[in-house]
Amino acid sequence: MSGASQAPTYPDLVRDLADRGLLTGRWRQVFEAVPRSRFVPAEVWRQLPDRCEPVVGTDAWLALVNSDEPVVTQLDDGAEGGPGVATSSNSMPSMVARMLGLLDVEDGQRALEIGTGTGYVSALLCERLGDDLVHSVELDPVVARQAAEALAQAGYRPHLRVGDGEQPWPGLGLVDRLIATCAVRYVPHTLLRQVRPGGLVVASLAREFWSGAMVRLRVQDDGTAVGPFCGGATYMPMRAHRVPDLHDVQGKGRARAAGLDPARLLDLGFALFAGARLPGVRLIHKGAGEGVQVWVTREDGAAATTATGEEVWQYGPGFLWEEIEQVWWEYETEGRPDADRFGLTVTDRGQQVWLRDPSGVIRSSPGMGRMTSQPAHRIKSMPRKPYLKGT
Repeated sequence: MSGASQAPTYPDLVRDLADRGLLTGRWRQVFEAVPRSRFVPAEVWRQLPDRCEPVVGTDAWLALVNSDEPVVTQLDDGAEGGPGVATSSNSMPSMVARMLGLLDVEDGQRALEIGTGTGYVSALLCERLGDDLVHSVELDPVVARQAAEALAQAGYRPHLRVGDGEQPWPGLGLVDRLIATCAVRYVPHTLLRQVRPGGLVVASLAREFWSGAMVRLRVQDDGTAVGPFCGGATYMPMRAHRVPDLHDVQGKGRARAAGLDPARLLDLGFALFAGARLPGVRLIHKGAGEGVQVWVTREDGAAATTATGEEVWQYGPGFLWEEIEQVWWEYETEGRPDADRFGLTVTDRGQQVWLRDPSGVIRSSPGMGRMTSQPAHRIKSMPRKPYLKGT
């Protein structure tokens, strides 16, 4: 008898998702009926922390497709000779299952998907609701064509459109459910206007201080939307919502002892709190031995970088690291609330993060980040931001 481990299969993957409580009732049957492999092209990449690695060979392809990992399906928006940055993917099945569970669809409801991608989520929705009740929009015409072909070959014919998902779908009318399978920096109010009062919006929100969180919003009679955050999740960003990882940095570096382990900045609860208190501050991180290294910047040129157990280096105007430490102690005073204690309100004037109750809006910290004029440069050895898989 061979001692080699058996390659994972799609039924194994579905069974694992169900055992983890991510597929209940009807959704397990839906996932079983829609093999992921039908929506993954032959040329794909695996996302590593610092690069995308081509997947070579049928066995390796199947192993990746039948695992709970994202499958990168496009680099550099399809351009030749680029740096090799992932720009489209077939998302982690566990992330897809979580989002669809939060969407809470019922028979007869119309659903709109922003970001068709490979067509896998559209197919799952078609299997659950029926083709005529599913609408999906994709900006990239090449990606959209490939998705349409995969869907047709699998026997699904949802309503598909090539266009900007941030803009209303002409003539569509109101839908009951909206799911954004690309990350947004803010929830566009134009999307809310496509959803009936009482309808639900599920999206991955990627703000500057944190890599991503799932949010579930219910549209109100007045057109606003309110709802809780529901754990971490990172998707490919909507193209119009892409931003550079970090700002340009001003001035010379100066060192001091770090009064805060940078690993604490990565707690999603704190990241939601700090992102509201320190708007415009960007953070990226990578693993560093037993801890992490972080880089934070602000558009006035202020910056700081440190790693677990090391001193912090600060640049530019003000004292950005001290501001972050101050916000940490505020978070401590609040009792270190978990991410699920936070929520979001979206109106035609913007969006606000709140704690515990929609009336508990977290205000930006006053007096932080005064602008000055100094020569710009960049901190050395800043990593390219990886495509994170979500938590």
